[in-house]
Amino acid sequence: MTFILGLTGSIGMGKSATAAMFRARGVPVHDADATVHHLYAGPAVAAVEAAFPGVSVNGAIDRARLGRQVFGNAEAMRRLEAIVHPLVHEAEQAFLAQARQAGAPLAVLDIPLLYETGGERRCQAVAVVSAPADIQRERVLARPGMDEERLAVILARQMPDVEKRRRAQFVIDTSRGFDFAQAQVDAIIASLSSTA
Repeated sequence: MTFILGLTGSIGMGKSATAAMFRARGVPVHDADATVHHLYAGPAVAAVEAAFPGVSVNGAIDRARLGRQVFGNAEAMRRLEAIVHPLVHEAEQAFLAQARQAGAPLAVLDIPLLYETGGERRCQAVAVVSAPADIQRERVLARPGMDEERLAVILARQMPDVEKRRRAQFVIDTSRGFDFAQAQVDAIIASLSSTA
């Protein structure tokens, strides 16, 4: 029996690095963002282009063009999610079937907007990656093309970190270095692998 752990965290909290820690320990991880990148390179192009004309270039979705049409527009974002989410969910199901078949005691679903989209209902427990707000801000503003305004729009779409931490079964603190975070990941793997 494979235990399904949801992994989430607000922007700049260190979720991708934490997902890599699970992977490095041999835990299968399904990355929802990577799935979306794959969909934008082929399977979802026709449907997204039909809904948002002019966003595809050379047979793939240009994320910058798409962003200009949907960023900060709740209705457009809903239309996009209605196309993409079912396809991501399909890929997730195939991943879980494979993990079960391989006899994996634990599988991780890495979903950025897990609570915001009700994804926790598909998991047996959730781990939230977290860091203090000042560290989060510093990390995000160091990214190319990011500014205060863009960060504010992104955070407005995300459930507050304090609420995510309250709901989660596990909180992984990424503010105290790689080794500290890895130790927390290892403890989670040990506890969940023994219950699976």
